[in-house]
Amino acid sequence: MPRPIPQDSYSSLRRAFVLLDSFTADRDELSIRELARVSGVPRSTTHRLVQELMEWGALEQGRSGMRLGVKLFELGARVSSPASLRDVALPYAHNLNEVTKLTVNLAVREGSDIVYVEKISTRSLRVPHSRLGGRLSLHATGLGKAILAFSDAATVGAVLEGELPALTPRTISDPQTLLTELATVRRLRIAYDLEESQLGLFCVAAPILSPRDEPIAAISVTGARAHSQAELFAPAVQMTALAIARALHGGRH
Repeated sequence: MPRPIPQDSYSSLRRAFVLLDSFTADRDELSIRELARVSGVPRSTTHRLVQELMEWGALEQGRSGMRLGVKLFELGARVSSPASLRDVALPYAHNLNEVTKLTVNLAVREGSDIVYVEKISTRSLRVPHSRLGGRLSLHATGLGKAILAFSDAATVGAVLEGELPALTPRTISDPQTLLTELATVRRLRIAYDLEESQLGLFCVAAPILSPRDEPIAAISVTGARAHSQAELFAPAVQMTALAIARALHGGRH
């Protein structure tokens, strides 16, 4: 029989994850002092865990502090669901990029956020707020709204009852307004981000659904400069989402 793991080991494991979760797109390198401050883990414990995480490869030394290590990327590549989704979706996403000349994003839901699992950029247009492996709130993105509109009542309720932070002045932060928006998204099977995640950028997204209309992921194009322009790309995005769903399920959709 395997030996029971002492309770303090679970505490150390949690603290290690808290340290790793302290890194963001804006905080990609942190000193041990900064890690302790951001995470709330005592500095002596932080120092010990950092050494262990470096030995394992989860952290590595950067120019000005610690940064996430290659080992985490290797583990992420082994995650079967997003990986298989990416494998299937990639040719369709590249085609959508060629047709629209806009940045294409593929995302899945994790909690109250979306996680970007693929991004195909356009050289002439920068979309800095989305990055591979990055997160944004469901309610503030076209991708998130496309997924949320087809999510179960418990998931939608949890988002509506939680915080709806405004990323820009145009972010929908009122629960009832968001609920109305989700009903429209579900009816049209298309969602828009009208400068809600970043001013000056418009996005159109469509859900990738299972045969039972359960949300698997969403795909979008970002970079339109007006709502009317974003609407022109809606059919291409919808057809791409449908094609990916059919490919994932062997033509059943």
